[in-house]
Amino acid sequence: MEIEYRDKHFAFFQHKECEFFPCHKTNRPEDFNCLFCYCPLYALGENCGGNFFYTEKGFKDCTNCMFPHVRDNYPKIILRYNEIIELTKRDIDREREAAEAAAAEAEAAEAEACEAEQTEAE
Repeated sequence: MEIEYRDKHFAFFQHKECEFFPCHKTNRPEDFNCLFCYCPLYALGENCGGNFFYTEKGFKDCTNCMFPHVRDNYPKIILRYNEIIELTKRDIDREREAAEAAAAEAEAAEAEACEAEQTEAE
């Protein structure tokens, strides 16, 4: 069963008093959704599905992207949260592995230093 989101208050929000409203050019300001002011799909990089480009300095520029601000895209964004969660899990796993490798390296260096001290003492 598909849920109709168009008239749900939790799926649409406008902050018309915002100094930047609307922050992207649009022909339909009445349907401009501010709910995802900071796009949750940004973290997906090239796989976000939006209209972006990378600057010369390598930054992702979403100036021309309306995807998170289109009223009817709420369910499309929510459906992609599992991808963001998986990306976060991978990042956490990589950080944990790097920390474990650094700890093992430090332990090995300490053991080597202790061994060198014992050899000098003999």
